[in-house]
Amino acid sequence: MFKNNVGAVDRTLRVIAGLVLLGLFFIYPDASWRYFTLIGIIPLFTGLFGTCPIYSIFGMSTCPHKKS
Repeated sequence: MFKNNVGAVDRTLRVIAGLVLLGLFFIYPDASWRYFTLIGIIPLFTGLFGTCPIYSIFGMSTCPHKKS
């Protein structure tokens, strides 16, 4: 469906950031700012699937180029 444009290091950082943000949602149940941490769903999914729509819009890629 989408072309992979997120490299290994970028994917790892996105998954970690997404998990940390989502973890904060559950660690602080009474905090008024906890719903802002749900933004962690975005880096988590882009890291798991290896594609970033914003990278596609700007024609960017952090994947290594394959030499032919």
